[in-house]
Amino acid sequence: MNTSTNQTSALTYTERLSHVLKQLDHAAIDRAVALIESAWKAGKQIITLGNGGSSLTALHYINDWNKSIYLSHGVPFRGRSLVDNVGLLMSYANDIAFEDVFSEQLKNILEPGDLVIALSGSGNSENVIRAVDYANSHGAITLGLCGYRGGRLKEKAQQVIWVDADDMQLAEDVHFVFGHIVMQRLCAK
Repeated sequence: MNTSTNQTSALTYTERLSHVLKQLDHAAIDRAVALIESAWKAGKQIITLGNGGSSLTALHYINDWNKSIYLSHGVPFRGRSLVDNVGLLMSYANDIAFEDVFSEQLKNILEPGDLVIALSGSGNSENVIRAVDYANSHGAITLGLCGYRGGRLKEKAQQVIWVDADDMQLAEDVHFVFGHIVMQRLCAK
């Protein structure tokens, strides 16, 4: 986490964020939006997951997309987040292992062709990596959102949105913006 006092002014932070946004691979973002649109139109599940702040971003995606895309078109958006059921998460964490809280849930719900969207600022969260490995080996499509150097998620996900920033907050900001890009693009179609 980057919290040095010389980088905490509002102007400095927003300038750094602006720089990161300009450096993004915008074509990768467009490809990811198209991937989500394709899964939605095919009636596939769009499943999100992540830890910490990324878990809330994953949940926010589903909140926005399920409601707004459906209301815009009347076509069901089959989104779900694996972070939504605290009891289920804690059951798997307690009875099996925290590293398997997402992959164990996927075993029960994943169908070939579903889209799994995995968020990890570092790209190295073990439970996220195990979920992507499981999804890849069971016929799903995987999209990873990561920051820093991308970690293992950048290597394992079939498609990636990589935020080239050694700063968790900047990476999380971009991941959050991505969700709004998806919502606006798919609602406008």
